Amino acid sequence: MCLEDIERIAAAKLPAAVRDFVAGGSGAELTLAANRAALDRVHLLPRVLRDVSRCRSSTTLLGRAVPMPVAVAPMGYHQLVHPDGEIAAAKAAAQAGVPFAAAVLSNHPVERIAAAGAETWFQLYWLRDAEASLQLVRRAEEAGCTAIVLTVDVPWMGHRLRDVRNQFVLPPDVTAAHLASHGGTAAHRPGAGRSALAVHTGEVFSPAVSWAELERLRAFTRLPLVVKGVLDPADARRAEECGADAVVVSNHGGRQLDGAVPSIGALEPVRRAVGPGCQVLFDSGIRSGLDILRALALGADGVLVGRPVLWGLAAGGAAGAEHVLRLLATELHTALGLAGCASVTDAARLGTVGHPAWPAPAGEGDDQR
Repeated sequence: MCLEDIERIAAAKLPAAVRDFVAGGSGAELTLAANRAALDRVHLLPRVLRDVSRCRSSTTLLGRAVPMPVAVAPMGYHQLVHPDGEIAAAKAAAQAGVPFAAAVLSNHPVERIAAAGAETWFQLYWLRDAEASLQLVRRAEEAGCTAIVLTVDVPWMGHRLRDVRNQFVLPPDVTAAHLASHGGTAAHRPGAGRSALAVHTGEVFSPAVSWAELERLRAFTRLPLVVKGVLDPADARRAEECGADAVVVSNHGGRQLDGAVPSIGALEPVRRAVGPGCQVLFDSGIRSGLDILRALALGADGVLVGRPVLWGLAAGGAAGAEHVLRLLATELHTALGLAGCASVTDAARLGTVGHPAWPAPAGEGDDQR
């Protein structure tokens, strides 16, 4: 009946180490917990005597019409939770009519994922081999992807204690399809006191990625460019100046810097920092249609949904993942109407009380770069 039910079903099916990999955060998981707590402190001021008889949740994301302001977030290694992996999740997104972000760490290649029928975005970490990064972008273009998502908050993987304690390692039949020629076996080699995935990504991802790489990527592709992992308004403004069409306000679901601001607290300052031509998306903690409405009220154009889709996939394959997205659609429609909003545009005008947005300091955006 709700996403928590589906998570419980999925958790009971999965091996403990896989469950921890999906659910866990970095460090003491302070930011992981803060994401949820901060969202629950956002209280809405519903309007009354508004005609909501034709309430609609449809909108546009990156210039394309969608039935609700939701996309499936990029996540690696779907086959850890279901043998059909990203293909099943992409089919669920296609049925729900929402975009699916294919991760560079996906188990299936982007060509097969895009063929599943969903509008497909391709997510990229900048690799140590810069030319390989650009070759992946070209593959995504040729596969019919409609946007490139550059994740910028992972110079290296956060210290995820659950994975370290579990000495987490990929099963032999689970591989990163796009990185097969770039040290993929490291993720399959166990080692005491370490996560094999952290070792693998440390070998492959570039810690030297900078604004220059973003500018290079912008010059390389004509597809809409999304910069994911932005919390500081100055970074959001700089991304827009470099040609980003959208930014994703995200702390990586609490999986990178532990102690980072809850993503919902950074949303309003980022929205103020960029112009109307730059869409602002939000992730890290969405668990209901109410959460989507909260994000819209604080300035988001849409949200990315991550872990709940994996839980749905684990619980029931493509049908389970689709059920997650249908639940979110129903809950959002209900919340919109009860808040007196006939549209997503109306939601942006809702008042809020108690939300944790941090104030813009004097000289916000002044950058010493």
